[in-house]
Amino acid sequence: MTQGVRIESDSMGNIEVPEDCYWGAQTQRSLQHFAIGAERIPLEVIIALAHIKKAAAHANVELGVLSEDIGHLIIEVADEICNGGHDGQFPLHVWQTGSGTQTNMNVNEVIANRANEIAGSPLGSKAPVHPNDHVNRSQSSNDVFPTAMNVAAAIAIEYYLVPAIEELVRTLEEKAEQWANVPKLGRTHRQDAVPMTVGQEFSAYAHQLEAGLDRLGQALPQLHSLPLGGTAVGTGLNAPKGFAERAIGHLAEYIGIPFIPMENAFAGLSSSDDIVAASGAVRTLACSLLKIANDIAMLSSGPRAGIGEYVLPANEPGSSIMPGKVNPTQCEALSMVCVQVMGLDSALSFAGSQGVMQLNVYRPLMIHNLLTSIRLITDSTRMFTRYAVEGLELNYRNIEDYLSSSLMLVTALTPVIGYDKAAQMAKKAYEQDRTLKEVVLEDGLLDEKEFDDAMNYMRMAKPHSE
Repeated sequence: MTQGVRIESDSMGNIEVPEDCYWGAQTQRSLQHFAIGAERIPLEVIIALAHIKKAAAHANVELGVLSEDIGHLIIEVADEICNGGHDGQFPLHVWQTGSGTQTNMNVNEVIANRANEIAGSPLGSKAPVHPNDHVNRSQSSNDVFPTAMNVAAAIAIEYYLVPAIEELVRTLEEKAEQWANVPKLGRTHRQDAVPMTVGQEFSAYAHQLEAGLDRLGQALPQLHSLPLGGTAVGTGLNAPKGFAERAIGHLAEYIGIPFIPMENAFAGLSSSDDIVAASGAVRTLACSLLKIANDIAMLSSGPRAGIGEYVLPANEPGSSIMPGKVNPTQCEALSMVCVQVMGLDSALSFAGSQGVMQLNVYRPLMIHNLLTSIRLITDSTRMFTRYAVEGLELNYRNIEDYLSSSLMLVTALTPVIGYDKAAQMAKKAYEQDRTLKEVVLEDGLLDEKEFDDAMNYMRMAKPHSE
């Protein structure tokens, strides 16, 4: 059955639009001219734009440049969009005009057509609500789209990413406390080193991520500063005085985030350094998470021919050919996510450097990459916490065997017998495949009690705790 069409028009002329769609001419032209790839503008951006249209309508009504009837229609439809009522009406690709104009117009057209439907007018009539004259009143794509980027990113970080990382930190801290007094062998350069505790190892993981949360906290105030009201180039042409303060005040009230007008709207339109900074903080989290995932995968390797100090939960079969094999799959998934996030950040950072004169025209790419990174890190961290770290156990026998047989315990003897003698004892024990205790006692460097006193694992792991 052939889908019916209606005729919509814009400054380029008439164009056929599917009759049951709320979008209009500019959205349809974008679908035809930019059918590039599978990536769509994230719904988080659409919801942010709907919030902005609602806030702008409120401000415009208060400032007397928009009638209450039209303002209320815009607000009603914006609320429908924010509540997920029209998700299928936003089909545009990421790879479009670099200012995001077509996506801004997609939202304007959907709001206008749906508002007119509510008012009893046919789709495409542009009356009583016009997509440009009313929905876009006091705005330009050039200030609306970067504002939507900041709003969407702030929501994603504060309401989704931060709680996911905080949950992993709490779980790591619980493990660190649980295993605070379990001595194990430390390793540097992938070689045996002096003792530490399992708790100390996990405390390092937790601290890394806490520092990552601090970096996110430093980036967020930059995202809270919005260029809305700058219109085309930052001057605020066609926006009434006081519009930015009122509209952004409404945004802050709707979303519960302390958004404020940007001190210099010219900077907000010509660059997106705040998005670059936020992406950098997310990338640093990815670096920390990749280190943690790799450590846990390596320390749980085995179970018979690896290190095998940690025991990961057996969530699913690990091999299609080797029965009984269990793999560190959560570590692998998280690792892949981290590598992807680093790549997305590289593209985003380059795009952020490409602001020319009064506008950066790489913005759809930038916000797509940032929101993708945030979503990937959020989801994979939650899975890693739930299906790897929470159920992680220790193989105490392996931990003890590695620790007791390590030649690096000789480090504790250096204050007594000196570095050179200690090195000789380690070399002799290694070459003769004997224990440190045997060679030290044989050479008469210490008696058994002196040796045993020096070989106190917890004293070596916590030399300053007494």
